[in-house]
Amino acid sequence: MINEKLTEIIVDLIHDTAVNLPADVLDGLEGMARREAMPLGREMYSCIFDNLKRAKELNCPICQDTGVLQFFLKAGTRFPYLDDVEDSIKQAARISTKKIPLRPNAVESFDERNTGDNVGSRSPWIEWEMIPGSEDLNIGFYMAGGGCALTGRAKVLMPLEGYEGAVKFVFDAITEWGVNACPPLIVGVGIGACAPSAAALSKKAMLRPIGSHNPNPKARDMEERMKKGLNDIGIGALGMSGTESVQCVNIEYAAHHPATLAVGLSVSCWATRRKSITIKGSGL
Repeated sequence: MINEKLTEIIVDLIHDTAVNLPADVLDGLEGMARREAMPLGREMYSCIFDNLKRAKELNCPICQDTGVLQFFLKAGTRFPYLDDVEDSIKQAARISTKKIPLRPNAVESFDERNTGDNVGSRSPWIEWEMIPGSEDLNIGFYMAGGGCALTGRAKVLMPLEGYEGAVKFVFDAITEWGVNACPPLIVGVGIGACAPSAAALSKKAMLRPIGSHNPNPKARDMEERMKKGLNDIGIGALGMSGTESVQCVNIEYAAHHPATLAVGLSVSCWATRRKSITIKGSGL
């Protein structure tokens, strides 16, 4: 069932995400621009900030590729409108496609038919996490562009590859494909028991705020060392070479099988379009 008030809130969330970068991403880009030593790199940042200025002035999406719409829900088990959420998200996607507007990016697999409204089989993508006893609904939203998706991958490593193998996997992917994802990138790395869990954890890591760190000291050390190493490669802003190539490296992990280690990678482009909102069940 479509809840009109909930639909309206989600349309506003999609619109704000499409037009305005999150504060941490904008602050990160401004810092990287100040530190950029190469003239071409500085020119690329100038293009980025001109792009952001025009998007705000014109109230239009930052990028013409408005991505695949992805929702990450933390839903209280006592939220009174659970049955309305998925239908309302789909309706909000249809409205947003025409109103904002968004580029229609939902293409039905195998039939290769664009649905025209960003709604299709399992699209928008919705992931649920249930919060026992809560009456609230937190909606995390991300616009996943095609360029950054090219870099994403997951693999189960051989027993002796270990964490060195995970680092090599990430570096190989970024050096080969990172330029296609419109750097500077936010890099999410997942360590887990199988390819699907590692991939899911890498997306969760990528959506973490810039400047946050994994609470495990070893994981945090790996985050910092990988960030330095990836920046030393010199891919630079928009892949045109430069002082820095990534805004951060975030790691999330789960326990793994003693014989194997899985690693997943998700990245976002310089225009990391993610935001969230918490809705009180009593407020609808």
